[in-house]
Amino acid sequence: MNRDGKGQRGVVIAGVGSYLPERILTNADLTKIVDTSDEWIRTRTGISERRIARDDQAASDLAAEASRHALTMAGLAAEDVEMIVVATVTPDMVFPNTACFVQKHIGARKAFCFDLEAACSGFLYSLETARQFVASGTVKNALVIGAEKLSCVLDWQDRTTCVLFGDGAGAVVLKPTTTGHGILGTVMGSDGTLAELLTIPGGGSRTPVSAQSMADRMHYMKMAGKDVFKHAVRCMTDAAQQVLARCGLSADDVTCVIPHQANMRIVQAVSDRLGIGTDRFCINLDRVGNMSAASVPVALDEAVRANRFKAGDRLLFVTFGGGFTWGATLVEWGV
Repeated sequence: MNRDGKGQRGVVIAGVGSYLPERILTNADLTKIVDTSDEWIRTRTGISERRIARDDQAASDLAAEASRHALTMAGLAAEDVEMIVVATVTPDMVFPNTACFVQKHIGARKAFCFDLEAACSGFLYSLETARQFVASGTVKNALVIGAEKLSCVLDWQDRTTCVLFGDGAGAVVLKPTTTGHGILGTVMGSDGTLAELLTIPGGGSRTPVSAQSMADRMHYMKMAGKDVFKHAVRCMTDAAQQVLARCGLSADDVTCVIPHQANMRIVQAVSDRLGIGTDRFCINLDRVGNMSAASVPVALDEAVRANRFKAGDRLLFVTFGGGFTWGATLVEWGV
């Protein structure tokens, strides 16, 4: 899963972009909705506020805004895009895929489009999928997006989940490169035996939409928090160590870690186990919460626009999500 495959081209992140809805929902606001407190939320999660999309916004609307910013940075027009991949657990509709709606919104009429669902690991899985298309020469310019409107799948009566999540989207543009910069390697893994620990059980073919499924609140997120924490820390740490070993590097060679930001306790535990201080992490969950597939690309965009990286810096993306799914990608920054 890296660029040293015979005949493959290097692939670089040529542009990044993100979009956050205007509405801010603070912890104080949540105390009026559910039995909780600002101290309870901050102590357990590190989150102070999150963004909530408007009722008339869907995942594709958020994704399109992020995509426009990424294309501008990459110096491309929408018609230059040949491939669009959207990672999301909150698609506009069951079908068609959300990527097709993004294509329509931005005018990328030459692109083929599909969604990839790997929960909070979805962006990283999509990044590696698109990288292989570009590396093989199948496409030249690929648009990879993580977009979520999680507010529509939250049980606002369940304080263990509704305080954690927010809405947003992040996007990157991939292009071939000969500079030596770009995506160095990726490791991914899954364990379906643990799938029931983090789910939205209703709405699929197992539990179709019905009056009973609605009454049973089956269309909201369900999570076994303690179990998720344990597996997230282990899998994220293992994936990060594996991709570093595959690339012949160590933790000391990493400039910055951009983790999936489920909560600060998970981030801190991964930091401790990797031996990489949180001062070398890009952390924004205090302001945006857990945005599932959008977490990594939004944090990446914010860091890039703050001029945090220079050419040659090594960035480590590491994720964990429902399925369970997990992964890590190592990137040498620069175009």
